[in-house]
This record gives sequence, structure tokens and C-alpha cells, in this order.
Amino acid sequence: MRSTLDQIRTALASAYPITVLVSPEEERQENLLQRFAAAAKPDELPVVVWNCVDGFLDNGSDLHRDPMEALAWIAADAPRGLYLFKDLGNQLDDRRLLRRLRDTAMKIRNSGRFLFLLQQDALLPDSIKPLSYVVISLFPDDGELSALVASLLQGRREKDADVERLVGSLKGMSLTEAEHLIRRLFDRHTALDEDFFREVLDEKEQITRKEGILEFVPPDESLSGLGGLDQLKEWVAERSSLFLPEARKQGLPRPRGVLMMGISGCGKSLAVKVIARQWRLPLFRLDMNLVFAGVQGSAEWIFHRALEAVESVAPAVLWIDEIEMGIAGYHEGETGSNTRIFSTFLTWMQEHRADVFVAATANRINLLPAEILRKGRFDQVFFVDLPNEEERKEIMSIHLQRNDLDPANYDLILLASATRTWNGAEIEQAVASARITAHARGIEVSQNDLLAAFGKIIPLSRTMEVQLKTIRSWARTRALPATRVVKPEM
Repeated sequence: MRSTLDQIRTALASAYPITVLVSPEEERQENLLQRFAAAAKPDELPVVVWNCVDGFLDNGSDLHRDPMEALAWIAADAPRGLYLFKDLGNQLDDRRLLRRLRDTAMKIRNSGRFLFLLQQDALLPDSIKPLSYVVISLFPDDGELSALVASLLQGRREKDADVERLVGSLKGMSLTEAEHLIRRLFDRHTALDEDFFREVLDEKEQITRKEGILEFVPPDESLSGLGGLDQLKEWVAERSSLFLPEARKQGLPRPRGVLMMGISGCGKSLAVKVIARQWRLPLFRLDMNLVFAGVQGSAEWIFHRALEAVESVAPAVLWIDEIEMGIAGYHEGETGSNTRIFSTFLTWMQEHRADVFVAATANRINLLPAEILRKGRFDQVFFVDLPNEEERKEIMSIHLQRNDLDPANYDLILLASATRTWNGAEIEQAVASARITAHARGIEVSQNDLLAAFGKIIPLSRTMEVQLKTIRSWARTRALPATRVVKPEM
């Protein structure tokens, strides 16, 4: 993703009379324009700011509070310079003002006068789109964050690796949020240790909640907490160090994404959380239902904004749960939101350069178009099937320990046999149910209590037998098994 200054430079070099700055940070955008204007050749350009309360600030006195007057002055009498309007975007439903803006834009072309509109989104009236260049500047780039961190670290001795990690951890925050966070944490921490970075991660969770597009997902279990799926876990472990600075210096390729598809309740979502924990990356979940709800704007704009946002917090893991639901309406040759979003996603997966690892899960795999399975978009496509006997023993042991029960007190071979064709979620629920029943009776959980709980659950494999056969047949030649193939159970 290009820096804001690079985008502004492109806009002005292309002779667009109007540049739309999409950003929530007024002060940061004003400072960036000041930096750009100071470096202008052959002479430095002034930056003049307008708002709806004060108009133009000229030597402490207000000037042209009315936007019609302000635009007329720029068109007729204003000197060369950059003119930033902070509150004009939300007034463009006024046809007279829109007419004046168009006329002003046409008159100042090639005059050395440039209009900048600061907005929260990129929605523009059709009549000014041909005259406008949109600059997406949701978050500060590495250079801006590095300068901020360097100024705040003066007098402190920190390792270069820790400073680099801090800059990466602050991605996705505004400069104001980052400055307040660092100052607050410096009051409580004497070094950039793990507790320091844990609090930075907690702050990032609050920021993504305010943004409302991406959901921050806290770190979850390590690889040892994921039962079975040995081939998937081996793949994850091999790539554990590829997002570290050392790997970047060696020029090692970054993994781009993984698609886990298969039967519901078999650990796909848990595996995504394990990947983020194993690679020490923040995990953000994109809710496709929110994208299509239209609450925050058009589906295409929300999806584009989500991709921009996750690039800004890279390196990170982007989790798209039930990806087939977001593209279920896609058909080649058709138009509409689904098709445009799907095309945008495929292009972004192929072309993006940010360190964003996409972890996608799918249950109804027959809805996935062939284009999404092509190599180059996902590094690997895994099929997650029902756990075999050894995996069920491992899953049973994990959930017994989570319920403060000692696996050594139970016959895991018998319990694994009794749960044949069960998924992991069903085993988890049965163990929890047995513990609740035993607690109500005031006794310890016995093996018979577990077997009794098993008898009260009808597994998904029985109610969806035909669908499971179809899923397995579809995945046999299209995906790598997440578990190494063993001798079929009798």
C-alpha cells in the first residue's frame, strides 16, 4: 500500500484539481500537506485550511465562513497553494454548492491552486468524480510511526529488534492513539517486554472495535491444544519463523494464505486461532454478514476498507469464516455486489504485497468456485475430515483436562471407540455435559457418566450422512487431507 505522500504526489502530478483525503485524522493530514508543500519546487507552497466555524484562518482573523464565498475566492483571487476543506464533504447534497465546487475546480486547473476535501469516506457525487483523485489514508505508514517512536524513545536504550517490533505493533492506530498509548505504557513499564507488547495488543482490540469492520480475536490455544490434524500442524510449524525480521532479511517467501474446508465442528476455526498464536501475529476476523448488511455503506466499499485496514496492521492474520457464504451468489459473467466483491478479493489475494496471511474456512465447499482454489491465491488447501480413533483419543484427553479431569483415570480407547464418526465439537459437548450432570449429583465424573452422556448426543455424521459422502468425494482430488491417511476404521 503506497504512502499518503506518494498518493498525494500522484494526484497533483496528474493535474487533478480536487483531491479527496479519506482519513479520520485531521491533524495528521494537515501536517502531511505541510510537509508536501514545504518540499514543493521551485517555491514552497502555502497550505490554507478552511472549516465551517472559522472559515479560512488568515493572521488570526476569520475569512469566508460561507463555503460559496470561500470557493469563489479560490477561483478568482487566491494565490498558488494547497486549500484544505475540512467540513465541505457533508454539505455536497446542496446543488448550488456542488455547482460552485465544479466551477471552481474547472477554473483552477493548471493554475497552481489545488483543492483538498477531507472526508470520512470516499463517497462522492457523480458530477465531481471525473475531477477528483481519491487518497485513502486510513492509518499512518511505517515512516510516520517510526518517526513518532523515535521521538518518544529519546533517552531510553532499547534493542533495535524491540523498536522494530513496536513500530509493527502500532500499525492500525492513528498517530494520536499511538502517542497516547506509548506515553501511558512508559509510565508503567521500564522496558519493551512481553507485558508491554501484550498491552499494545489489548489496545489494538479496542481500536478495531471502534472501527466496526474487523473483529480482533484474542490469542488462543497453542499447537498442543489442537487435537489431531497432524499434517496441518506440521505445515504451520514449518512456517512459524517466516514473519520474523530475520526471515525478511534473508528474503524468505512469506506464506499468503490457507483454505481449510470440510466438515463442521472438526476444528477449522480453532486451527485459525492456533496459527495466529503460533506465528505471534494479531488475528482479525472479517464478518461477511456485516459487509453485506450495508449498515456502514455499500458492500463493495466496506470490503475494500476492510482490506485496506488489515494491510495497515500487517503483519497479521485475516480470518474469513465461512468464505463460501460471502461468494455464494457469484456466477461468472454476472454483475452485482457478490461478483464485484469476489473479483476484488481474487485480485487482492494475487497482487497484495502486505504481510497479511489469509486464513479462510468453508463448510459448504460445493459453493466454492474453481477460481478460488487456484494456486497462487492460497498456499495450501486442506480438507478437515471427521477425526480418526487416535485423534479422538487426543481430543478426548484435551477436553478432559480442560474440565479438570485426569485422562489417566479413563479408558481412552473405549471412549474413542464409543465416539466413532463424531466430530471434535460433539466430544467437547459430551464431556462438558457429563461434568455438569456429575456436579449436580455431587459426585466425581466416572467413565459410565461419560458413556451415558455420549448416548444422549446424535452426531452430525448420522443426520447428514449423504452430505458428508458428497463432501468427501468432492475434496478427494481438490485438497490435501489435514490428517495423514491411515487404515480405515472397521
